[in-house]
Amino acid sequence: MDDDAPLTVSGLGERVEAVSALYARKFGVERDPDWFMLKLAEEVGELTQAFLVTTGRTRPRGDAPPSGAAPDGATGNDGGASPLADEVADVLAHLLLLARSQGVDVDAAVRRRWLAWEAELP
Repeated sequence: MDDDAPLTVSGLGERVEAVSALYARKFGVERDPDWFMLKLAEEVGELTQAFLVTTGRTRPRGDAPPSGAAPDGATGNDGGASPLADEVADVLAHLLLLARSQGVDVDAAVRRRWLAWEAELP
């Protein structure tokens, strides 16, 4: 798979689903409707924790970025992904999984709820 190819929401959803299904088979996880929602909630909690650490609003933890890390949390000092960036990816992936599990067409929903407002932009 070409990792530099542009991503689409629907294409990303398909790839995330394949990885999640592999994870479920490998570790014996039953992915029922509750699992998709609960896993998303877990990941949002982890994102919140990473945000608090990144913005200096909680005590440092063992996996906290080193002092002087990028203020936006995008990358660590060594150019690698930060815990915040990793958790953003996890939340996005699990949101896409939840949407797929419930038959939500994310592309259509975003067009309807957000992009319809573009007509009013200057």
